[in-house]
Amino acid sequence: MSQPALAFSELNLAAALVKAVTELGYETALPIQEACIPPLLAGRDVLGLAQTGTGKTGAFALPLLSRIDLAVRSPQVLVLTPTRELAIQVAEAFQAYARHLKDFHVLPIYGGQSYAFQFNQLRRGPHVVVGTPGRIQDHLDRGTLDLSGIACVVLDEADEMLRMGFVEAVESILETTPAERQMALFSATMPAQIKRISKRHLKDPVEIRIETRTMTAESIEQVYLVVPPAGKFEALVRVLETESYDGVIIFARTRLATTELAEKLSARGYDVDALSGEVTQVVRERIIKRLKSGKLDMIVATDVAARGLDVERISLVVNYDIPGDSEAYVHRIGRTGRVGRYGKAILFASPREKHLLNAIERLTRQPLKRMEMPSHDAVTRKRVEKFSEDLIAFMAVQPMPFFEELSFELMESMQIDALQLAAGALAFAQKEQPLQAQDSGALADARWDEPRSNPRDRDRGSDRGPDRDRSPAPGRGARNMTLYRIDAGSADGVEVRNIVGAVAHESGLRNRFIGQIRIHTDHSTIELPDDLPAPMVEHLKRVYVGGKAMKLTRVSGDHGAGPEARHERPPRQRPKQKGGEPAGASRPVEAAPGKAKPGKAKPVKAKSGKAKPGAAKPGDPEPRPRKPDKRRV
Repeated sequence: MSQPALAFSELNLAAALVKAVTELGYETALPIQEACIPPLLAGRDVLGLAQTGTGKTGAFALPLLSRIDLAVRSPQVLVLTPTRELAIQVAEAFQAYARHLKDFHVLPIYGGQSYAFQFNQLRRGPHVVVGTPGRIQDHLDRGTLDLSGIACVVLDEADEMLRMGFVEAVESILETTPAERQMALFSATMPAQIKRISKRHLKDPVEIRIETRTMTAESIEQVYLVVPPAGKFEALVRVLETESYDGVIIFARTRLATTELAEKLSARGYDVDALSGEVTQVVRERIIKRLKSGKLDMIVATDVAARGLDVERISLVVNYDIPGDSEAYVHRIGRTGRVGRYGKAILFASPREKHLLNAIERLTRQPLKRMEMPSHDAVTRKRVEKFSEDLIAFMAVQPMPFFEELSFELMESMQIDALQLAAGALAFAQKEQPLQAQDSGALADARWDEPRSNPRDRDRGSDRGPDRDRSPAPGRGARNMTLYRIDAGSADGVEVRNIVGAVAHESGLRNRFIGQIRIHTDHSTIELPDDLPAPMVEHLKRVYVGGKAMKLTRVSGDHGAGPEARHERPPRQRPKQKGGEPAGASRPVEAAPGKAKPGKAKPVKAKSGKAKPGAAKPGDPEPRPRKPDKRRV
């Protein structure tokens, strides 16, 4: 039987801190706080293994604030964090806990912030400095930061700090601090580097491991979805339409992917923004502020950009791209389910990424539950529920008498009953946001055991990405094909795989339903299924490839009839003689370019003599003509 949690008043903290914590709504200490506060108050070094979101900021901030000498106007506590967002968060926590400590000053230092501002604040003499290793090292090199009076150093989320390449900077900073200083190191995982640093810099530390069954918070529901790469975006939209959430973080692998995904979601009507390492600090802070205030529903972020975020609204994390590093997964999902709050984490994995999922389960010591793909019926139900709620709210405030009279007039003039009128009005009201979900064919019942040994099967499999080396065979998808023109060609640097990737990604079509593609200088042609929905064609017109909008236009009708369909080759041409005419053809009398005068054609005389080497001779076999330029994926 577990013992009841201790109240903060029982942990020998300063009265001003207990008062502040009570005002913030905290009644009892969390397990990590119960374990860390006593040894830190006693001046002991601490090595804490704690997953993100367990309340470890309070675990080191409260005891260190209790030992601060407010009369000394110089840095006494240094906290190193991997990201500027976490630095800001930790500094805000120190300030909140110290609200009743008169003249207390904490300073966050990070890249992207004005040097002039930081110089001025450092001259004021902050009691606590919270910063990223790079900017702290920069101030040490400039001589603008003095760590000679540091009484305690805290490494927060040390494993992430080392993974981001701050090993040398952290070691250099620690060397500049007093040898007798106290130290606390917190990490979600314990790789070999963390163990080496702890042995070198910590003196007889108290090792604290919070007993949990898993490496991730139990308040986070973790599931995975098997998704073919070509259907990931449609799967994401279905998830967002069927899940209940407040705020969302969607993790993508690259900066470019965050931007593209945010743009596509925005086009679907979602209030979303991209957050990556390329975003300036001013923009980052504005995005995070909007997310916290509820003016922004979701962000698409890279691992580095999202580190340190603590936004209570975030109740859903979507791993759109599965992380190659299992430990990164722990940090990702730590953005939700903070300090006991409920959260949900959904992981997208293709059949070829099963080994990455297995690695995550081994690290977290927790099997992830498989989630079924939200069906079209489920999406439709959610849309109708939302529409009904909006309609009820609208009717509650909108005067109805005029519209009631108008309804009777319309029924009489149109000779329809009330049900027909209501159905027509609902269909008209949905406009460009249909209530009934449509199938784009991008999602299949993907399985872990999809055959991969046969190359022909791999070509047809939905788990293969858009960048393939061969164009799909014509008519392979058992559909009639239509030829379309794309307003971009080789002059724009377009290659076949660019077109296949754009079309497959935006339309959700499997590659086997994309027919032959030809690249010309100023345009290209592509064969697509004849039954491609008109809204999808309109959408593809606006999709960019080679820096230009496709402007997809229909060239001709049926180009095939199922698997028996074949594309016609150009007719075989006879070999050409000098001058471009086929061998054996009679050459007409024509004007010499640039010399003949109007009305006076210059006759062309037949030349006699020996034929030049390589020239066609009578009776020679007809040479094979050069194949037309058909570049395939």
